[in-house]
Amino acid sequence: MTSAQTPPSQTRFPAGRLAFPHRDLIAIGALQTHEILFLLEEAEQWVTFNRQPAKHAEALAGLTIINAFFENSTRTLLSFEIAGKRLGADVVNMHAAQSSVKKGETLIDTAMTLNAMRADAIVIRHGSSGAVGLIAGKVDCPVLNAGDGQHEHPTQGLLDALALRHALRARGQASSDGMLVGLKVVICGDILHSRVARSNILCLQALGASVRLCAPPALMPQGVEAMGVEVFHHFDAALAGADVVMMLRLQNERMDGQFIPSPREYRHLYGLTRQRLALATSDAIIMHPGPMNRGVEIDSDVADMPERSIITQQVEMGVAIRMACLDVLTRRARGIPGWASGDLA
Repeated sequence: MTSAQTPPSQTRFPAGRLAFPHRDLIAIGALQTHEILFLLEEAEQWVTFNRQPAKHAEALAGLTIINAFFENSTRTLLSFEIAGKRLGADVVNMHAAQSSVKKGETLIDTAMTLNAMRADAIVIRHGSSGAVGLIAGKVDCPVLNAGDGQHEHPTQGLLDALALRHALRARGQASSDGMLVGLKVVICGDILHSRVARSNILCLQALGASVRLCAPPALMPQGVEAMGVEVFHHFDAALAGADVVMMLRLQNERMDGQFIPSPREYRHLYGLTRQRLALATSDAIIMHPGPMNRGVEIDSDVADMPERSIITQQVEMGVAIRMACLDVLTRRARGIPGWASGDLA
């Protein structure tokens, strides 16, 4: 799709930037349901595009995207880099270990430096909740949150919803309006430290799914019931009748060994095995945002079940949803009809 073409989803949503009026993508919690659906629909064209032999578009030709990652990443960084390059942008990766942050530069100074380079979009991952929003307030271009502390990871929530919709469509179970009404989703693992869990709760609930959380008491956030979820501490009970089981890894780097007795005991109580999976519906979908600790939160023979696991599809959808987000958030700067600053004046 060229930059002059009308995006395909515009026939189903408000015209122009009314479909997605936000300059930045910081949190799922800031989005309306129709805005989430808009991004998912926009991503569909890129799913098809990415399955072609030739995967190069010119939509973002001449634009510069900076991926500023203050935390290590494999899937998120690579998928944002691939997304930007497939859209034709110039992509620059900044790793904190190689930046002036290690020399004592403040986050605000780093933001001012990035802004002075006149990037057209900045993708940021940071270990502190709220850091991405802080930077967004100091720069002149769109900012995309690639994960901030224990706050949110919005593109992960979006890609998981997109992967679920594709899996349901392949089974002939997808809703024509793209919603996930009535779907029972279990999210099990280190909920306390998981920004992925928070974004998924908000995204799935916005699309009509019901969410159950399961974790040891020490790894369950206090007051999380206020988000409208069901809370379980016994995995077997949580799995009863579940349509989707999403496993999360233990974030050992944030624990200092204080939260679980041992990985072996954790697997015994909270690991997804074939025996446990049988408690869910007979065709329950298996998900994991990665990286996986095989043999701890999920057994390999479960993670690799071809008819049930969509873990690799989640990775595929990550590129498409990030292409959609980069495309949508840069339309105003690119002067796309209906998206320019004066179009709705």
